[in-house]
Amino acid sequence: MLIQYTAKMFISTLFIRKLVHSKFMALIKEVRGFTPQIGENTFLAENATIIGDVIIGNDCSIWYNTVLRGDVNSIRIGNRVNVQDGTVIHTLYQKSVSIIGDDVSIGHNVVIHGATIENGALVGMGAIVLDHAVVGEGAIIAAGSVVLGGTQVEAGSIYAGIPAKFVKKVDAEQSKEINQKIASNYLMYSDWYK
Repeated sequence: MLIQYTAKMFISTLFIRKLVHSKFMALIKEVRGFTPQIGENTFLAENATIIGDVIIGNDCSIWYNTVLRGDVNSIRIGNRVNVQDGTVIHTLYQKSVSIIGDDVSIGHNVVIHGATIENGALVGMGAIVLDHAVVGEGAIIAAGSVVLGGTQVEAGSIYAGIPAKFVKKVDAEQSKEINQKIASNYLMYSDWYK
């Protein structure tokens, strides 16, 4: 009896180890003849969803529960971009596209809908950036902010609130250093999962 119990426990342990160390893949789905393109050395969390006309650059990380839904229009993501847990990026059919530059950090649970986020920008946790908004190079969108459609966020500025408004300019070098450090950290974090 003890031998049977020990054998069952050993087999169960092997199964759990195999399950934990197996390589599950993100959902990558072709839609309307568009298949997502993923750059080199890019981490995709196992439950990330990438659909349709999506192109992701090199050295990016797409984290858990993220949805990049390029079913109705294009999503373009540059190099060294981190799209953190729970974020949704989408567009409007025939009206808007989502373009994310290089070295961009997109915080947890962000919604980007048909907007442009330029190089080195940071979009804080829970923020919403709506159609045809442009977040300038090195700009920071504060957590929980709502950037209304068509808003032009100046390069090197901080915007906050609902609706998001100009708060202040930030030193360009300081902003670049902070935003690139976050982007670099997420590249390092993603290596832990590969």
